[in-house]
Amino acid sequence: MARGKVQLKRIENPVHRQVTFCKRRTSLLKKANELSVLCDAEIGIIIFSTHGKLYELATKGPMEGLIDRYKTACGDAHSTAGADANQSQEIKQEISMLKKEIDLLHKSVRCMLGEGIAGHMTLDELLVLEKHLEMWMYHIRATKMQIMFQEIQSLKNKEGILKAANVFLQEKILERNSLFDVSPMIVQQNGYFDAGQMVAADIPCPLTVQNEHSNLWGSDMGFSY
Repeated sequence: MARGKVQLKRIENPVHRQVTFCKRRTSLLKKANELSVLCDAEIGIIIFSTHGKLYELATKGPMEGLIDRYKTACGDAHSTAGADANQSQEIKQEISMLKKEIDLLHKSVRCMLGEGIAGHMTLDELLVLEKHLEMWMYHIRATKMQIMFQEIQSLKNKEGILKAANVFLQEKILERNSLFDVSPMIVQQNGYFDAGQMVAADIPCPLTVQNEHSNLWGSDMGFSY
């Protein structure tokens, strides 16, 4: 015959309640001990009766050590959950702050472009904007002067290189003129060269070839060489 389902509710008779408590308590402690031995588990049970009497079971050590281990495990779980909650809160705050900064930057850009200054900015905001504009202008001018100075310095370096090359070329030309016995070239102050006046005696005369036919042909035509 099948056993009917027992309805769980408080036993009203105190005698029956005490007997059931003793039986179930002993069975519970026995099962816990068996589970600890079979499965190598660390189990702790704390029971308070109706009259406030304490019953406890701690396998593999004292109950205090098991309670400390329980607190450590719960503390780590709570700290992890708390850290996740704090991190999520910090992320939300950072997102909110970034949104405010973006809105402020958009407003500043619109104001710098002259859009809606009269109706959206106070006097203090206008003064701050003016100060920022002056600071930006100062940095822009300083950067521009630095770039111009660098360009001037680069041009001066190129000028020095060209002057050195010009002097070198002048020396080479003078050396070549001395080799070919040509009158030297006068260097003007502006960097251009001017050929010196050559003496007519220094220019060699062209060679003339005379033969009998040329002499005869010249004498017949009335020309002489």
